Amino acid sequence: MTKLTADIQANCELFVAETKDTQVVWGLCNEEGDWLSVASSEFEDSEVMPFWSNEADAKHHCTEEWAEFTATMIPLDVFAEDWMVTLAEDGVLVGLNWNEQLEGGEKEPGDVAKLYL
Repeated sequence: MTKLTADIQANCELFVAETKDTQVVWGLCNEEGDWLSVASSEFEDSEVMPFWSNEADAKHHCTEEWAEFTATMIPLDVFAEDWMVTLAEDGVLVGLNWNEQLEGGEKEPGDVAKLYL
């Protein structure tokens, strides 16, 4: 059962706590190796790539228009170091622990990386 709620800040804090504990992050990737990114709901002309702190919450979103994607594990060190640099260079925001209604924070990659310092 999900621990995610309507409290976006609490979901972000849970993301950091769980990923520090498990040392993994979960994103959605399709068979071609393309990672899910969607238009930002907060910032015009921006893309956001969502991530979750556990496999079950990530898998929950692999339905309907996202059915081609599967929950895919990323080691935390690779996520915090390599991915955040690449996403910043590409101008892509980071979504953390979006809930069932796809509500969640959209953060700059540099801000996400700082959560692990």
